[in-house]
Amino acid sequence: MSATAPRTAPAPTGAPPAAPAGARSRRLALGVIAAGLLMTVLDGSIVTVAMPAIQSDLGFSPAGLSWVVNAYLIAFGGLLLLAGRLGDLIGRKRIFLAGTGVFTAASLLAGAAGSPALLIAARFLQGAGSAMAAAVGLGILVTLFTESRERTRAIAVFSFTGAAGASIGQVLGGVLTDALSWHWIFLINLPIGLAALLVAVRVLPADRGPGLSAGADVIGAVLVTSGVMLGIYSVVEVGTYGWLSAHTLGLGALALVLLAGFVIRQATAPAPLLPLRILRSRNVSGANLVQILMVAALFSFQILVALYLQQVLGHGAAATGLAMLPAAAVIGVVSLGVSARLSARFGDRNVLLLGIVLLIGMLGLLTRLPVHAHYAVDLLPVMLLAAGFGLALPALTTLGMSGAGEEDAGLASGLFNTTQQIGMATGVAVLSTLAASRTDTLLAGGHSRAEALTGGYHLAFTVGTGLLVAAFLIAFTVLRRPEDRAGTPSV
Repeated sequence: MSATAPRTAPAPTGAPPAAPAGARSRRLALGVIAAGLLMTVLDGSIVTVAMPAIQSDLGFSPAGLSWVVNAYLIAFGGLLLLAGRLGDLIGRKRIFLAGTGVFTAASLLAGAAGSPALLIAARFLQGAGSAMAAAVGLGILVTLFTESRERTRAIAVFSFTGAAGASIGQVLGGVLTDALSWHWIFLINLPIGLAALLVAVRVLPADRGPGLSAGADVIGAVLVTSGVMLGIYSVVEVGTYGWLSAHTLGLGALALVLLAGFVIRQATAPAPLLPLRILRSRNVSGANLVQILMVAALFSFQILVALYLQQVLGHGAAATGLAMLPAAAVIGVVSLGVSARLSARFGDRNVLLLGIVLLIGMLGLLTRLPVHAHYAVDLLPVMLLAAGFGLALPALTTLGMSGAGEEDAGLASGLFNTTQQIGMATGVAVLSTLAASRTDTLLAGGHSRAEALTGGYHLAFTVGTGLLVAAFLIAFTVLRRPEDRAGTPSV
């Protein structure tokens, strides 16, 4: 059954019951899910501008400091697929509540941390809680909003929260760090998390699922979780060990072996964790591949532009966040006010392609960023072209979920979020390593530090532009409008 079909026929065994009928209940549920996603996205970006303060206060080594981010990424990316499947089996509401609770408690632990080890442990727990909540959030949405236009608007809100939340996190992180202390970048999650829990208990639709016995593929879960975690770990440590080191190649090969074993297991298991049928959909497989390339490329905007503002132009944490604010504003206007209307008129695929074109232009401008930039001339146009986020992400999300049946909504949500984290980890490793290598070469050639850093960022932006071009080509050739698939599945 298509995920876009109205739920008038009897639900399949183990499927969640009908969503709340009231529009107010659905809006509140959407608000809760968006709040959960906002915490996750904020936590991923709010830390970036507070890293120097954390290092100074807790005495992190330069290598150890990276684990404030890496511990979160590994837990989040490694557990998403498992959490999504558990949501389908034992109830998405239960997994969402459990994940939000774990994340909120871990935020308190991180905010109170007085040592590097405690902060890293808390970040790992935050990643685990985020994985549980994020993995099922999108699955709840697509079963809650069954009418096409209403679902498109809900996904636009969901995507806006993810896209603009990163920029908002940098603003908030800078303000909190400068005005109070880095501890508050984690403590700010407590009121949001507690409010989300209280409202979620009342408004999220109750669903029980068929139980663990219907699909508790323990072997598959161990293989995919360990494979993804090990793969992300090997990638994020590239900056320390290098791409061709025994550490990177050995762990990367082991991760591939584990993931290959997982695929074989899914093809033979009586109750697979990831039914391979879901990948037969062109939209599911194509959208996830496009997302990996897009997220990897756009890391260079979210992180490297912030580093450019601080390390080359000399901005402080708060000023860096405020400089990124126009991007958040334009993403909000486009994703909430424009994208749904354009998708309804021209189709999600065409809107996605337009969004990617704008993003290609954005990174293309960044490849010419000067050492002594003027914000209004050199950076503000870049921030405005971030409108491509607001167009591309809602359309891509709709396409990625359109090929999943109702019984696999949690799994498709977990898969979509997993590929997002894989893209992020890959972007962090590849683009930051290329930028650092180019910077070292320019420094050795006698260039100033500002010139060398800018040259390194130029290379990263150029590679990111190439990744977006590849994403455009895949989206153009593989993805189809959901309505094109009516009656005949696209395989």
